[in-house]
Amino acid sequence: MTLVTALIVTYNHAGFIAAAIDSALAQRTDFDVEIVISEDASTDGTRDIVEDYARRFPDRIRLLLSETNLRSNETVARGLRAAKGQFVALLDGDDCWTAPDKLQRQADFLLANPDCAAHFFNARIARGAALTDTLWTPETQARRVDLAEIWHGNPYATAGGMMRLAALGDVPAWYHDFFPRTDWPLYILCAISGALAFDPEPVALYRLHVGGMFSPQSETAKLDSTFAFLTLMDRCLDGRYHDLARAGCSRLFFDWAEDYANKGQKRLARQAFAYALRGGGVGHSVRWGQLGRLGLRLAGAGVSP
Repeated sequence: MTLVTALIVTYNHAGFIAAAIDSALAQRTDFDVEIVISEDASTDGTRDIVEDYARRFPDRIRLLLSETNLRSNETVARGLRAAKGQFVALLDGDDCWTAPDKLQRQADFLLANPDCAAHFFNARIARGAALTDTLWTPETQARRVDLAEIWHGNPYATAGGMMRLAALGDVPAWYHDFFPRTDWPLYILCAISGALAFDPEPVALYRLHVGGMFSPQSETAKLDSTFAFLTLMDRCLDGRYHDLARAGCSRLFFDWAEDYANKGQKRLARQAFAYALRGGGVGHSVRWGQLGRLGLRLAGAGVSP
């Protein structure tokens, strides 16, 4: 019986995909691991590379290939539907795992902690081919996050995680439209059934490069898309967690506004401030006095345009 599915999702990652697959093949476990590669009709030779790996490792690798570029979260959803494991670990084709016992340790944790729906390690950031000392998740991150807290923001690198497949259920059709935000909706779904656990040890590499889907966006675009995501996610869950969604939205954007203000970025601070107000959670996760003081600060001097 397969315990873990390693799901690699890739599009135009020709320079990185071999490292991703090799890091999955290198995992040392006392259980079976299947590797499912979902490839979205790349134009740079990525498909040739994954097909070569599948020919060389037919007993370990299965391919899911798009006839045309889907550019939607269906590339993840079909992998989840095809997964045979009890647990699934996502890996973008431009990232890789750096610890050969990553899957073993996470599976052991989830087997021993049935109250947890997912487990996350940290990831170290690389800029292109250059490895940095920067961690994706601050080491101060809480070791457990519940459903209320995951609405406040996504603190986890995709490559660091492992989820219970049963916690995701039948991935809803609305998930497709959240592209390129693939992971945060899944973590919210997981948190409905259990806690999300975190270990600050970096066991993966998260790569920032111009071909990435989300990180290269402008700060303004990230603010807009994040507010749109939270609003839509609330609707997709039929408002069952509306109070949590509102509280998380206002808290997230208030924290963003304060951070921008501290950096002297007045325009971005004002944009985040407006979203904090629109989020509907002021008076709950953010006190009116806090918001008022920040508003006065943004209206006055000391923060550059």
